[in-house]
Amino acid sequence: MKVSMKSTIITENFIIRDAEFGDYELFTEWERDREMVKYFAIDEGRTYEQVVTEGFELRNGSYSRDMTITDKNTKEPLGRIIITRMEPHYRSLDITKIYVGGSNRGRGVGTEVLLGLLKHFFEEMKLERVTLDYFTGNAKAAKLYRKLGFVDEGVARNACIKDGVYYDLNLMSMLSEEYFKLYT
Repeated sequence: MKVSMKSTIITENFIIRDAEFGDYELFTEWERDREMVKYFAIDEGRTYEQVVTEGFELRNGSYSRDMTITDKNTKEPLGRIIITRMEPHYRSLDITKIYVGGSNRGRGVGTEVLLGLLKHFFEEMKLERVTLDYFTGNAKAAKLYRKLGFVDEGVARNACIKDGVYYDLNLMSMLSEEYFKLYT
C-alpha cells in the first residue's frame, strides 16, 4: 500500500500545502524566535542555509514532507509542518514538527490544522496510526494533543538535542479506531 499525501489539504480557514522556496525565509525568522522554539529541537542561531537544507532534504525524501500552513483568504504563510516516517507497510506517519509562527499563535490555528490533517490521514490515506511528540514541560502542546484525542505512550529519554543539551520527548499517538470514534 502506498502512503501518499495530497500536496494541498484545505480546512475551513487554512490551506496546508507543500513548502515553497520562498517560505524558508519566514521559517528562518520564526525559528530564530527563542520563545516560539523554546520547546523544539532547533538550535539557537539557526541559519537560512540550514533551514533551506533541511527543507530540501525533506522534500527529496520518499517518506517525508515539508509543508506550510497558509491563511485560506490571504494566502499568507502562518506556520510549518514536517511529516516524517511515512510508512506504507505499517500505514503510519509521524507529525515531527508543527508550529504556528509570529502573531498567529494562540488563535486556534493549530487545532483546526491538526484536525484537518487527522481527517486527511485517517479518512483519505486510510492510515492506522499517527504519532507525534513534545518536549517534557510543554504543557500547552500536551493539553492540545490530549484534547484532540492523542494518547500518551511514554517518554523517550534524551531523544533530541538542542544547543548541545539533550531533552526528553513525550510520545503520543492516535489510532484509526480512536479517530473514527471521536470524529465520525
